[in-house]
Amino acid sequence: MTKTAFLRPRSAPAESLESLAGLLREWLPLQRWFAGKDRPVTDLGVLSTTELFPGCLHVLVHAAHGGVPAPGGTTPAGDCYQLLLGVRERPSPRLGKALIGTVRDGLLAGLTVYDALQDPRAAQLLLERLRRPGTAGPLHFEGDPAQEIPSGLVPRLLNAEQSNSSLVYGDEYILKVFRRIQPGVNPDLEVPGALARQGCHRVPAPVAWLRTTDPFKATLGVLQPYLRNAADGWTLALDALASGDDFTAQAHALGRATADVHLALSSAFPVGAPGENGRTAAAMTERLTAAAHAVPALQPYVPGLRSAFAALATCDAGPPAQRIHGDLHLGQVLRAGREWFVIDFEGEPSRPLSERRSAHSPVRDIAGMLRSFDYAARQRRPWRPEWARRCREAYCAGYAARAGWDPRKKHGLLRAYETDRAVYEVLYEARHRPDWLPVPMAAIERLAVRGD
Repeated sequence: MTKTAFLRPRSAPAESLESLAGLLREWLPLQRWFAGKDRPVTDLGVLSTTELFPGCLHVLVHAAHGGVPAPGGTTPAGDCYQLLLGVRERPSPRLGKALIGTVRDGLLAGLTVYDALQDPRAAQLLLERLRRPGTAGPLHFEGDPAQEIPSGLVPRLLNAEQSNSSLVYGDEYILKVFRRIQPGVNPDLEVPGALARQGCHRVPAPVAWLRTTDPFKATLGVLQPYLRNAADGWTLALDALASGDDFTAQAHALGRATADVHLALSSAFPVGAPGENGRTAAAMTERLTAAAHAVPALQPYVPGLRSAFAALATCDAGPPAQRIHGDLHLGQVLRAGREWFVIDFEGEPSRPLSERRSAHSPVRDIAGMLRSFDYAARQRRPWRPEWARRCREAYCAGYAARAGWDPRKKHGLLRAYETDRAVYEVLYEARHRPDWLPVPMAAIERLAVRGD
């Protein structure tokens, strides 16, 4: 009997894999999807382990950052991550960057462990599990019974993901594997499913999905149709800038597509009432205070930025709160032929799942896209502010043509939500891409001017 024979039970006690903690403590912070790069991992615990198939384990780990309990709980502050670990007796040079290391002690002593998502064989077997609904311990493989997934599709791992990992199968389907796991239904499953039932063609519908019930109920991955020959909005915008082409027609059509999605969302989910601007302004101010503490470059602009939030509390309430995308930008939209499609409804992964699933002003999505045009324009020197301004105008005009109200006439709302987005960008860039920090800081300088 081989050393990997212990994998044959459907699940293994978490204690049997505690010997992995040392390897994972070094490997996790190096991954692009690891959220705690600016915080040392003080403790790493295995929450659950389940065999997916011989030689591949599904593992949920908790990475703690300090000994302070998370709000409302007794678990040290940190995050839960989903790992698919391949286990083999001998390392292979083909593993390359997938290699995590060799375990020194415990039940896995002497075995090589690697990221199974980078193993084509493991990726194919994962799709096979999704093709046939069923369970493996606490893992549930489910899908749309009207959709038949073909077998034998060749997998390839995308390199562009930041907060998750995605596999494309035969240019037919794309599987998003969530890395940072929170209790509850992930919006990237909930929202596209609801929009599909509304007949909204702007969002690819879920075909199959994976969830768990241990140590809590959560969505782990979603399989959707892959839009072959599609290009993301970010790439298209940069191509237009590089060639000196106008992008206003595409921006106008994108505004219409955004409004289509918002209208479908307002039909699929309960709509809130206007009038929450005071509470929203207070939350924005709180985020600003925390960001300025973490990024000193923000501090000179805090008074002006606060004025944007103070104005929000007294301005026009705007459209009713509703379910929105939550993290809309040019990288979250695809153009196939003449149509725009919206993807990635997970929202900002750093924010609690309950917040991402709650109702917000649609202006928040609009502000995110407007900031994205500015980001694109600043990728080339000299900076072309006029290009960004024309795109912003065209996008809002397209949105107004479908939605029946014009975001440009909600000046106080738009300024506040753009400011809040820029503050988020400053914090993100300072933590993950310091070279990009000047991009949102330029917006901060503009938005801090009273009445801008």
